[in-house]
Amino acid sequence: MAAVKDYSVQDKLAGLVRLQKIDSKLDEFAILKGELPMEVNDLEDEIQGLHSRKTRIEEEMNGINEYIETRKEAIKEAEEQAKKYEKQSANVKNSREFEAINKEIEMQQLEVKLAEKHIKDANEEMGEKVRTLDAAKKQIASKEGVLNHKKSELEKIIADTEKEEKQHKKLSEKAREEVDERLIYSYDRIRSNYRNGLAVVPVERDACGGCFNAIPPQRQSEIKLHKKIIVCENCGRILVDETLNDATSVK
Repeated sequence: MAAVKDYSVQDKLAGLVRLQKIDSKLDEFAILKGELPMEVNDLEDEIQGLHSRKTRIEEEMNGINEYIETRKEAIKEAEEQAKKYEKQSANVKNSREFEAINKEIEMQQLEVKLAEKHIKDANEEMGEKVRTLDAAKKQIASKEGVLNHKKSELEKIIADTEKEEKQHKKLSEKAREEVDERLIYSYDRIRSNYRNGLAVVPVERDACGGCFNAIPPQRQSEIKLHKKIIVCENCGRILVDETLNDATSVK
């Protein structure tokens, strides 16, 4: 980094132009991918949530089935008890015993009716759960179809650009090493302010190549001298002349 401090302003400007051209190419790769990486991540999260919901519904359905089985067992026990009391009623000795047994039989019959109502309610709830589960499965299938399509698109773009993108990332790292640290800080700050990532722009047709505001002739003359770093008074981007911009290439 010490050697960088001895570079002329023109060398520093050329280094910034080179870095901008490399980073602009990396921006192109990002634009090619568009929102796909984010969309893929969002879909994966959504599908994971749907799978969790599906699992929860299935567990609830298992719980309902177990409850129905317990109610069926309760009906079976109540019916057996009722039959037992009916047999006993044949051997009663007085009306008091007869009434007591009848009450027991009625109680068991009520137990049967209550259990049957519980089973009916549980079956209705089960029907609702089945519909909800089917909807969740359809959603999962639909989202997975979209995810696979978007993944395929993203993988194709990555396959087409991966090698070149890696090369440009290495070039960007190398170009940064050849630019003064303070200039890198300013460059990154300006880049982050604009969606197109342009921090260094040429003067084209007497205007800033970033915001297109007119640059006065005197200012243009100062830019061409390469004696100091000059920024656009309107947008704050670093300005270079077209000659330097065109002469600076990325190897």
